[in-house]
Amino acid sequence: MATEYGQGYGLHAGPGHPGNAEGRRHRLPAALRAPVEGRTWRELGYVLLSLPISILLFTYAVTMVSLGAGLLVTFLGVPVLAAALAGCRGLGSVERARARGLLGLEVGEPEPLRAKRHGLMGWVGAVLKSGASWRSLLYAVIQLPWAVLSFAVTVTLWTLGWSLLTYPLYFWVFPAYAGQDGIQLYGDEQRRIYLDNPFEISVTAGVGLLFTLATPWIVRALTMVNRLMVHGLLGPSRLATRVVELESDRGVVVDTAAADLRRIERDLHDGAQARLVALAMDLGLAKEKLREDPQVAARMVGEAHGEVKTALQELRDLARGIHPAVLTDRGLDAALSSVASRCTVPVQVEVDLTERPAPAIEGIAYFTASELLQNVSKHARATRAAVEVWRSENRLMLQVEDNGVGGADISRGSGLAGLAERLDAVDGILVVDSPAGGPTRVTAELPWRAERAR
Repeated sequence: MATEYGQGYGLHAGPGHPGNAEGRRHRLPAALRAPVEGRTWRELGYVLLSLPISILLFTYAVTMVSLGAGLLVTFLGVPVLAAALAGCRGLGSVERARARGLLGLEVGEPEPLRAKRHGLMGWVGAVLKSGASWRSLLYAVIQLPWAVLSFAVTVTLWTLGWSLLTYPLYFWVFPAYAGQDGIQLYGDEQRRIYLDNPFEISVTAGVGLLFTLATPWIVRALTMVNRLMVHGLLGPSRLATRVVELESDRGVVVDTAAADLRRIERDLHDGAQARLVALAMDLGLAKEKLREDPQVAARMVGEAHGEVKTALQELRDLARGIHPAVLTDRGLDAALSSVASRCTVPVQVEVDLTERPAPAIEGIAYFTASELLQNVSKHARATRAAVEVWRSENRLMLQVEDNGVGGADISRGSGLAGLAERLDAVDGILVVDSPAGGPTRVTAELPWRAERAR
């Protein structure tokens, strides 16, 4: 497994790289530039469009569902109701595209329809049984009241803020064309109060500035509710998402198992098998030389004896790579201590477990620590390392830390990415903290599953 510590160390993003603070630095703070940012205007456009679109959605949903419900006494009611739900699904696709374009919200497609039989009735049954169809209908119904509230609040605040802020620019309009001294704050038969002197005009503009600066954040908070509705009602359900994740994880497990089998076959073919073939040939030659030249035959047998020892060591290493006996017999503490003893730097091992986890989880934790310590030996240029294992509620925690050069990056498709995929296949998590210059801290979380009676 190649983590490529050295290659990642010392590399810095360019000026325009998203991860570089220099490329993202602005002259104005966020509070001051919010009213003129593109994101703010896109969110404003989303809120303004939501009102007419929500009216269309609500009208279509209520009309079609009411028509379908009214026709349920006949055969036509069920297909009409299915058509209403299908239309809501189609309009939901438009809403996902609008949220993607204006809010930057990426929402996946809901689970597709799965008809158990062909024909119209099969399609109708699939639509009616689909949870995504009913969630789209619910979205069409509840979107309207929220859109009305968002539209009213947004238009009121934007109009008020910009009107007060620009009041010094159009103040002359009131005495010139309206026949009054300015914006009227209060008036009755005896007294009227206008904003007409320089101080009052300045205060009005200041209040308008506060409204103008605050409105984008209020609109952003309103659109957060829209994001939640689109994500929760128009996207895939948690169950469907979980099924997709499990299918992906199953593919990772199958690929990993196939890769391990190929590695074992290659190691056997290129290592122990080749050595045993050569050993058999050497013993055959020694047998032929036994009568003619016993001394040469003895020397050849001695060399063959050394080859046997080497082949046995290779077989032991291969067996240890498949599943070490010390892990099965004595658990993680002894197995990790054995791995640490073969590391090129001193390693402190601390295992704090009151009971053993399930063999599968224990094996994954062992091989994760082994590969991380192999990285330390090959790439980290460290002088010491530490391995800690403990249980936190229903999670098994494993942490490997070294004082090397750092620069390990899981996003570059290195061996760490493959290790993360293996952990993800069992609902595990791999977190890498490796700044340039070190230290590197890799934390793995695995689900805790208690060991069954052996």
